Amino acid sequence: MKKEYAVVGLGRFGGSICRELNKEGMEVLALDMDEDKVNEYRDIAAHAVIADSTDESVLKELGLSNFDHVIVAIGDNILSSILTTVILKELGIKTITVKAQNDYHEKILRKIGADHVVHPERDMGKRIAHNIISNNILDYIELSDDHSVVEVKAGDKMSGQTLVDLDIRAEYGCNIVAIKRDKDIIVSPMATEEIQERDVLIVIGADKDISRFEKNLVVEQG
Repeated sequence: MKKEYAVVGLGRFGGSICRELNKEGMEVLALDMDEDKVNEYRDIAAHAVIADSTDESVLKELGLSNFDHVIVAIGDNILSSILTTVILKELGIKTITVKAQNDYHEKILRKIGADHVVHPERDMGKRIAHNIISNNILDYIELSDDHSVVEVKAGDKMSGQTLVDLDIRAEYGCNIVAIKRDKDIIVSPMATEEIQERDVLIVIGADKDISRFEKNLVVEQG
């Protein structure tokens, strides 16, 4: 059966999630207290409703307890975000993802049972900062406070060498989990795989190890 999703809060973050879920063919219920925002998503979401998500009776009436995943994307009103999350937990929602405004907000959300907490502005800021610092880093995804996944362009030092030659795991403590080569993706590449000039490497590891790997092997040659 197709999963059902609800998005509470149709600002930039919630709206973009709503659009992407719709593109993927998912059933989406969009909620917001702002009539104009709800009207904007009437042709995008399966259902778009003007509703106060802090009113438990309203959420029950909308059948939220039957949804597989609810995304709470409320903007600046931290209290509404917290109250909505509490009600959703009481309704027995399987998975709740909540947008946090700050670390304090995140601590509260985790204590009251949010399954996933995201900081879209902070996380995007980190990704952009990493892209600015190095022309070789194409993307950056934080896995935890200390570990990340990065996409990097193979540097000149790596071109023509195999993974066994480079011995990246032993030298730097990182793992190359995939290689993007033109339109192909090589998942779990063999140790004998030779790095080519335009390859993009998907690297996972501790931030300090990735940084060392990048400085020594991925830096552009002047």
